[in-house]
Amino acid sequence: MKEKIKERKVLLRIVKNLKTKGKRIVFTNGCFDILHLGHVRYLEKAKSLGDVLVVGVNSNSSVRKLKGPKRPILPEKERTEILSGLGCVDYITIFNEADPLKLIASLKPDLLVKGGDWTREQIVGREVVERSGGQLVIIPFVKGASTSNVIDTILKRYEKRT
Repeated sequence: MKEKIKERKVLLRIVKNLKTKGKRIVFTNGCFDILHLGHVRYLEKAKSLGDVLVVGVNSNSSVRKLKGPKRPILPEKERTEILSGLGCVDYITIFNEADPLKLIASLKPDLLVKGGDWTREQIVGREVVERSGGQLVIIPFVKGASTSNVIDTILKRYEKRT
């Protein structure tokens, strides 16, 4: 499964080759810290929209910038390896930037997919994808399914009782 995890330069060559074969490339990104049902449903739906699903994963430092110093719970190598075990995920790459704009601009996917917890205006890379003839797809959010909710549940259930 680790063969799905690619450095950006290698991934760019793979995607370029797949496009010449007429494959429809779907891209999404996220932290994917503590994989949960919402992530799995979201990724399966994203894959169903095209031929190849590429997932950009925030690096450890990128997650800390977005979520704070206590995150990620799982390091990037574990998060990417867990994602690589999902049949719907074809390729994974880690990005260090605060957002995936450079990665999206270089890949030029046919579809950019984000969850329903994002508005169209908030989605980084939307304009780049649409200018190159691609589309934005927003997948409905799975209510209550979030890493923050998982963390809160664990903390509540295992907090010290006095």
